Amino acid sequence: MTEPTPTAADAPLPSAPPVRNAEFKAALLLVLMFVLVSGSVLYLMYARGAFEATQQLVLLAEDSDGVVVGMDVTFSGFPVGRVRRIELGADGKARVVVDVPRSEAHWLRSTSIFTLERGLVGGAKLRAFTGIPDDPALPDGAARPLLVGDAGAEIPRLLAAAKELLQNLTALTGAESPLDLTLRNVQGVTGKLNGPAGAMGLIAGDDKNSQQLLARANALLLKTDSLIGNADSRVFGRGGIMTDAQATVVQLNALLADTRGSLKKLDAVLVEAQAVGANAKAATADLAPLRADVESNLRKVEQLVNEINRKWPFKREPEIKLP
Repeated sequence: MTEPTPTAADAPLPSAPPVRNAEFKAALLLVLMFVLVSGSVLYLMYARGAFEATQQLVLLAEDSDGVVVGMDVTFSGFPVGRVRRIELGADGKARVVVDVPRSEAHWLRSTSIFTLERGLVGGAKLRAFTGIPDDPALPDGAARPLLVGDAGAEIPRLLAAAKELLQNLTALTGAESPLDLTLRNVQGVTGKLNGPAGAMGLIAGDDKNSQQLLARANALLLKTDSLIGNADSRVFGRGGIMTDAQATVVQLNALLADTRGSLKKLDAVLVEAQAVGANAKAATADLAPLRADVESNLRKVEQLVNEINRKWPFKREPEIKLP
């Protein structure tokens, strides 16, 4: 068995075989890469709406702080436009040029409102609001004011208002403030109300005046009680006005009963006079005593009524209706 002949260390390596059509393959690779890059660029441009028909909208604002190129203009949370450029107008106002796709332009109307909201956290947001969808469509190249709402700008105003509020609160609750004096007066009034004189001491002032006022009030109450007792005994006691009135009413009832009996007799006589025409003269003779009897009863009733008017002080013009 023969051993292989050792190769020298400095001997050159064998060269690789040449690649067939290397120039063609390299050119084909370059063309393929160019097509891929161009396709990606075209797709990105299509995705960004570069080939879509758009109309222009100009938003006017005092400043464009927070607005960047490429920012979306949203309507109900969906993008309906994109900021294409920001420029400074001749009047010193910022002009935000927005491209609105034709397919989304129907959401924007001539009465739409555009706002720029700057929050404490996060970037600014461009929003569109349309109150009446039936209004005329927004024309191409229309310029609309941009309402800016900056939450950070309100912080200094809130701090100033809070500082003023704290100063007013400190002045209100100070040692010699009107509130402190009012509370002291209320405490003094409460102390007087809880004192021996009570509300009377509060009204009278010092203790001496309150004692005099209490004494006068007690004397007045005693007089009032005595007057009420005398009036009660005079009106409702034995021999009083009510007792006399009750006796008078009893007498009046008796007289009225007599009068009713006389009138019933008179009715009977009249009926008999109408039934018996031949005895009219006798019936007429019977009517005279009855008439005298009725007149006598009526005079008694009149006297009794006068007596009631004299004794009864609550009704000056009593009216008694006879049956």
